[in-house]
Amino acid sequence: MTLARTRTSRIARTLGTGAAVAAAALLAAPAAGAAVNHQSLNSPHHSGRSAVFVQSDDPTANTVVAYDRAADGTLAQQGVYATGGKGGILPGTVADHLASQGSLAYDGDHQLLYAVNAGSDTVTVFAVHGTHLKRVQEISSGGSFPVSVTFHGNRVYVANTLGGGSVQGFARSGERLVKVDSWHRALGLDKATSAVGQISFTPDGSKLVVTTKASGQSIDVFPVGSHSGPSARPVVTSTPGAVPFGFAFDAAGRIRVTEAGTNSVGTFTVGRDGRLTAKGTVPTGQTATCWAVTAGHHLYVSNAGSGTLSGYRVGPQGELTALGNTATHAGTVDAAASSDGRYLYVQTGIKGVVDEFRVGRSGSLTAIGWVVVPGAVGGEGIAAG
Repeated sequence: MTLARTRTSRIARTLGTGAAVAAAALLAAPAAGAAVNHQSLNSPHHSGRSAVFVQSDDPTANTVVAYDRAADGTLAQQGVYATGGKGGILPGTVADHLASQGSLAYDGDHQLLYAVNAGSDTVTVFAVHGTHLKRVQEISSGGSFPVSVTFHGNRVYVANTLGGGSVQGFARSGERLVKVDSWHRALGLDKATSAVGQISFTPDGSKLVVTTKASGQSIDVFPVGSHSGPSARPVVTSTPGAVPFGFAFDAAGRIRVTEAGTNSVGTFTVGRDGRLTAKGTVPTGQTATCWAVTAGHHLYVSNAGSGTLSGYRVGPQGELTALGNTATHAGTVDAAASSDGRYLYVQTGIKGVVDEFRVGRSGSLTAIGWVVVPGAVGGEGIAAG
């Protein structure tokens, strides 16, 4: 049996006949663009481990801008790559046109970058060769106005924020995605308002976590089987008045959720059944606390209204110790940390700037520069290797 048939059979057992047919077609089709020497691309020079990618979310033509990260953490623009789709602007937004976290996701293990095109209701897949991107695919997001994307192994999920909100799952076959219809879940939210803040797998890949704001104001957890889609219904933790927005996981798997309604950070543990247990809330004292990122044993949250980052040290029992606030350019939004935790990169939406910081051993942040991202005023989506 050929390799292609073996892989197709495996997909058929996992996803069902319809998805297998689509996957077989993908496996039979030649890859777009020139052939790639994967052995050379997996070397440190080509792996993307020193790259930072920023999405412009330009409503006329969405792009991803690739930056090389120097040894001192500063960024140098290397290329601008069209996604093939359009960015989007939710009504009433200024610094954060998508009002979400995680609209760009980098899979370093498979050298792939996933970008949402909110204005086109699609997702773009790029193959990553260092700081060079090759657009491989643009595929329907399975809903209206996609705002966040996550992956684990060969599974990719996208959250759509309009039309009542929805989650759509895909199976990865090589560098391409196959939409699995049975992995679609409607969130049943108010169709008149934007609703979803973020979607992400838990670190072990056993659950999908979705924050809903506006009409929802809840944290929804879908248990996910290793060879199946999400549970029919999520385990819902209601947080009225908190407006849960973005979140990040710490080393122990606890969820740190930004609560825009109270400008605070809530901590939750995740049970095996998907139930959340609240472990405390820490106020930031800032305004529009909406995004979160971890860097080593430190947590940083973005306060768009204050133009600041609030830093915290994560203690051995999960306790948060405030490290103070660090100023950024106006409109602090999504952020990403380098894989070694030494550098932090923060999008600021008013002027479309990425601020660069060095992370000290104590968690202190030292500004080391900033870059203007072409066409990215109000843009969201940043990922780092």
